[in-house]
Amino acid sequence: MYNDTEGGAMGAGRLAGGAPLRSTLNVADPGDWLALDAGVREVAWYRSQFLPEWEHSAPLPVDLNRADESGLALALCHRDGRIRQEAVSWSAQYPGLLPLIVIRCADWVGPVRERARRLLREVMDVDGAVDLAPLILRVGRRERGDFGVEVLGEVLGRASRAGLTALFTAPDRVVRRFAYRLAVDSRLLGPVELARAAAQDEDTVVQDLCATAALTALCDEEAYEDVLPHLLTARIPRTRSAGVTALRRAGRPEQAESFLSDRSVLVRACARYVVRQAGGDPAVWYRERCTAPDDPELPPGAVIGLAECRDRADSRLLWPLLMHPAARVRARAVAGLRALDCTDAKQLRPLLDDPAPCVVRETALALLPSTNELSADWLLERTGSERQRHVRLAAFRLLEAQGGVVALRAAVGLLEDPDVKLRVWAGQSVQRWHPPAGVRRCGAEAGELLDRSRHLFSDHALRRRKWEAGVDG
Repeated sequence: MYNDTEGGAMGAGRLAGGAPLRSTLNVADPGDWLALDAGVREVAWYRSQFLPEWEHSAPLPVDLNRADESGLALALCHRDGRIRQEAVSWSAQYPGLLPLIVIRCADWVGPVRERARRLLREVMDVDGAVDLAPLILRVGRRERGDFGVEVLGEVLGRASRAGLTALFTAPDRVVRRFAYRLAVDSRLLGPVELARAAAQDEDTVVQDLCATAALTALCDEEAYEDVLPHLLTARIPRTRSAGVTALRRAGRPEQAESFLSDRSVLVRACARYVVRQAGGDPAVWYRERCTAPDDPELPPGAVIGLAECRDRADSRLLWPLLMHPAARVRARAVAGLRALDCTDAKQLRPLLDDPAPCVVRETALALLPSTNELSADWLLERTGSERQRHVRLAAFRLLEAQGGVVALRAAVGLLEDPDVKLRVWAGQSVQRWHPPAGVRRCGAEAGELLDRSRHLFSDHALRRRKWEAGVDG
């Protein structure tokens, strides 16, 4: 609900007016509590004319024993440390104020901090720890916030597996990391459950933690039967790679061959390692699959995997694959030639007209080092609006790398392109355009092109561009 101090100040005003705490902020959102804490002290001056608006409208009672939950919430965030300290003492009767006690555990005033810490340790139970975990971990990043994290670990360390279940699916990845670390340290989860978590969680830290713990917990080859399928079929490359590497330890290196053509470079590298350790040669495996350039079942991963073996002689197998019917195979063949540094501008140039964006994108990358070997007029023709978007993008990228007036001409022509990304890119290109090195005057054409793009720049910027181009006026 509140994302900043200003929002927290609005919440403080509502609390001062008697609004209940739960209707004023989202009590499950750590950001709301932190914004309220900062918002109560929106004005840090001590003289009465500079007091926050909420204090003018409803000042705190002299005796905080008579304050209700909303009043104590304001007192717990007050700029005066003595008021905060006294408010902590009266807050135990309101469990809903525990999030503010967590914040006060990292207070910069020692007496406030110590009193809040004693209270937190007394009242914190497993249910409260689960609810407060996101806030405690956020406050834990502060200079004096380690106490709350320590108490959280102590309480949740005594929790059952069911007590931590809610944290395993928390939207906050920091909370999930904390929960899984506790579960691993306490051995609450078995290898299969850890492998399943590694395969399903989207956070890389959780993936590595759970995959490593799952494999570490295995004590015999039979145990791999239940764990490896979760790792090897995971959508996440990091988890699959852990499973592939474990095949060697499980005594099943032959299964790694099927991952030599995986879509992930990390998984392919791990598969090659396992195959080599078992005495195999991944390059031979790749060559066998790339010798049939018309094979419709050829996996794209096998094509780029062949190049990753770093034998330049294998480029002879990649060139025929530029005509393969599958676009992903053609794209991987171009990427493989680039990896082997065996590109040829004349042979790759026709692929800039390929109907598949992935092929054209890889071709543009491969041609960038040799862009001066391409005809500028030929590239300029491919920036026309009648061409497909991916062709226009690639041609303009290569023209911009060439530089010169032709690149400026292409950029100005694309200022009216129907694609927003291309228009923005072209505008930026015009703004930073300069004559080629060693050329002082680019003639009248550069001046005319810059005049056409006048609406993009201030007059000063336009005059500077024309001056740099050696154009009068």
